[in-house]
Amino acid sequence: MYDGHGVRHDLRPCRRPPAVDEAGRRPVTDELVRVYVPATVPMLTRLRAEGLAADEAHAVTPALREWYAEGDEEELEYVAFTRAAQDALHLLRADPNAPRRRVVVSADLPAGAVGRGDGELGSSTVTLSDAVPVGAIAAIHVDGADAVEDVTAAADVVAEAAAGDPDAQFAVDGAEDHELEWYDVTELDQLLRAAS
Repeated sequence: MYDGHGVRHDLRPCRRPPAVDEAGRRPVTDELVRVYVPATVPMLTRLRAEGLAADEAHAVTPALREWYAEGDEEELEYVAFTRAAQDALHLLRADPNAPRRRVVVSADLPAGAVGRGDGELGSSTVTLSDAVPVGAIAAIHVDGADAVEDVTAAADVVAEAAAGDPDAQFAVDGAEDHELEWYDVTELDQLLRAAS
């Protein structure tokens, strides 16, 4: 089944009102926040020099936790990760010269660098105040060569899928059937050679 954000899962939604602090904000956490940043291969080429520039990412937010009556932390992280991978399709659509591989960068950032995003119930969106530095990156996830054909098809129609087109959603599902490959940040050069 799909949630309102186009992600397949088997978690049951729960419509409890979201928790807020005294100022009416929904803080993510007081510690480090694991964020999943959608990216492209060209964005990775600038990573060492500039960090990863992105305005938004995905994370396990209070709004996401409150939306699901069931689901442990690992399952919620998977939802946030999957949404980041889907956003990577939008980045690919906007950059026709980028290699047709989704990229998601997992990073651990101080809570002060992570904003609450749109705050919509069930949302995993967070905002980032600065570029993600290389030292904060926990892992880089990239599609393998076997996914390129399906990712190409999905990137072409991802906007239509988001608008509810079932044929376009079928193409996006085809890309989501591929697991992204995991790389340590020390393997960045190897990754870029393989993915470019």
